[in-house]
Amino acid sequence: MAKLKQKEQLKNIDFSSQKEEKERFDNCEFSTCIFSKLSDISFLDCDFRNCDLSNLKTMNSRLQNVAFYDCKLLGLNFSGAIDFALELHFENCILDYASFDRKKINKSTFKNCRIHNANFTQADLSKCTFTDCDLFESLFDKTNLSTVDFTSCKNFLIDPELNTIKKAKFLRQDLENLLYRYDIIVE
Repeated sequence: MAKLKQKEQLKNIDFSSQKEEKERFDNCEFSTCIFSKLSDISFLDCDFRNCDLSNLKTMNSRLQNVAFYDCKLLGLNFSGAIDFALELHFENCILDYASFDRKKINKSTFKNCRIHNANFTQADLSKCTFTDCDLFESLFDKTNLSTVDFTSCKNFLIDPELNTIKKAKFLRQDLENLLYRYDIIVE
């Protein structure tokens, strides 16, 4: 049986104040680090724990099987990330004002996250997992939400006429979050 390689530990590093020589990180765990730029960098099978990645731009960066735990990702723009094998996992993160515009992230997971005012315009979220997330004023426009389960989420507004919601799951009590555009009263 092959032995699993332990993740390389990188702790308490401020990557925003230094030029990182590495262009590729494989199997790394970043703890309590600060980032401000990810251009042209690859992260493969990496974990970020208690990191601040706010206002980051991911231009030409590769993010394959990358997990964020208890991270601050305010305004993070994933739109410039390379699409090939893009897979993201978020747990207990703050993703306010993040942008996933036109991204295919259908293997991604969002668990217990605050996702206020995020942009999911034209994103493919089909088969994504959203568990206990607060989606206050997040934008879903021409978004593929097929098979997504929103039953444990709150504060979302999704227009069925503008988005693909085939086989998506919602609670009856959230019906008004789907019908808001009609200005009707649901009791």
